[in-house]
Amino acid sequence: MITTTRLTGSSPAAEVLVVGPSLGTAVEALWGQCAAMLPFEVVGWDLPGHGRSRPAAEAFSMPGLASAVRDLAQAVASGRAAWYVGVSLGGAVGLELTLDPGAFGAVAVLASAPKIGEAGAWRDRADVVRRAGTAVMVAGSVVRWFAPGFAEREPAVADALLTSLAGTDRESCALACEALASFDLRDQMGARKVPLLLAAGQHDPVVPPAQARSVGSDAFAVIPGCGHLPPAEDPAAVAELLTGFFRSQHMLKEEQ
Repeated sequence: MITTTRLTGSSPAAEVLVVGPSLGTAVEALWGQCAAMLPFEVVGWDLPGHGRSRPAAEAFSMPGLASAVRDLAQAVASGRAAWYVGVSLGGAVGLELTLDPGAFGAVAVLASAPKIGEAGAWRDRADVVRRAGTAVMVAGSVVRWFAPGFAEREPAVADALLTSLAGTDRESCALACEALASFDLRDQMGARKVPLLLAAGQHDPVVPPAQARSVGSDAFAVIPGCGHLPPAEDPAAVAELLTGFFRSQHMLKEEQ
């Protein structure tokens, strides 16, 4: 269902961080620079039909993706401390994982919420993508994904992400939109079983900071100058934030 890629690190003694993508992005394009700054073995996964993953053969859901990521963590961690962080749709998977974490000791969620957008809008987008392909989303994604001026300041980073969007399988992208249409954990977040960090980009129009802040979490941060894809827009700030959060969780576990 999903394909994994080791982005950095291979030490058998290291903690493992599994990173998840946003809709329309390849995990290497989104997380590559940030992963190199993290003190963990970093393993990414791609959505069906995105990046290295094969196109979807059937519909999938957020709980189904979370189950696949739990299996991934079990295989990769082999008893080591394991953490998870995802962006947008990948963050929605992270919220699913807080309810049934498996090997994960803590979860971080960037640019996401227990419900993202409206179901009808996601179904409309799925219809457009099926008819016209994913390239039709590129122009609008410049506004949805990046803080003002980022694409002009960092054209190589923006182009890599937009190219990954244009190369995404249209049916897989449409199915991902439909999975988001049915995703709603607003009534379940009180049942989470592991510590949660929520973070939002200062200029994110998709999940504004006020929406992210309204979700109960153990830690919350606004990432200055970022839009909807903070690991690509400010990899150093995201790496510092994640390192501090997961290291604090590791120390707490050692004290228990």
